[in-house]
Amino acid sequence: MTRVAPVFALAVLSGLAMSCGQVPPDGTGNDWPALNGTWTEVFKEDFNGPASSAPSGATWNVNVNGRPDNQEKEYYTDRPTNVSLDGNGNLVITAQSEHYAYAAGVTSGQPYTSGRLDTRGHQQPQYGRIEARIKLPSGKGLWPAFWMLGQNIDTVHWPNCGEIDILEMAGSTPNTISGSAHGPGYSGNNAFTKKFTLGSGNFSDDYHVFAFEWTADAMRWLVDEQEFHVRTKAAVEAGGATWVFNQPMFIILNLAVGGFFDGDPDANTKFPAQMLVDYVKISTLTPN
Repeated sequence: MTRVAPVFALAVLSGLAMSCGQVPPDGTGNDWPALNGTWTEVFKEDFNGPASSAPSGATWNVNVNGRPDNQEKEYYTDRPTNVSLDGNGNLVITAQSEHYAYAAGVTSGQPYTSGRLDTRGHQQPQYGRIEARIKLPSGKGLWPAFWMLGQNIDTVHWPNCGEIDILEMAGSTPNTISGSAHGPGYSGNNAFTKKFTLGSGNFSDDYHVFAFEWTADAMRWLVDEQEFHVRTKAAVEAGGATWVFNQPMFIILNLAVGGFFDGDPDANTKFPAQMLVDYVKISTLTPN
């Protein structure tokens, strides 16, 4: 999905569109293989810059869209009040309780504003380790996400392009995140999904490192270097599904409000709500 190009309406944020059939079985062989190499950093965005400045346009597209998917209630804007640097090395995505006046004398019916940005056309890794250090907001109806879509979405559409949710969190359960893979036959509610719950505290208490490691044959999800989800090409195909994760994908960061995932905010949800991103990093595998 994009907040600029209409074709992205075919993609569903964090994959909550319904699809036919049942979830393909895990199958056997969903074990992360030993890698003959080490991860070598090739890109890092530290979000350094003056307070209230925009993230680098050489890497990030800040999306604008007042008609989000999934029955969400936010209007994505490119204003500094929704997407900006804080001057302390963080990207801040802020959800506000407000109706956005997007033209003179015209106000949106969406009761919230927020931010979404992506690396499409800039940073589009094909395999590697994609990670970010993030502090997530809590509160019912908040839906922060760090995810990827296949760069060929315009031609093959979703879910054939593939979608990877490195993390998404329902604000009403701020101690638990999920990681998912969506593709043809295993999209939406039928995606391959597993959850990770902190032993104590919430993801809103402090920063955590969310990582996705990806090769031609396997992928895995980690929180603070703890593996919680693995999928291998062999196991996916043994279950009768198609592996579509063999092409470049671009990175997305956003904070949705309302929608299918966690419902709408309630009286206890505090605004403004902020998702703080310390860095985003891409590494490639260097053979030993």
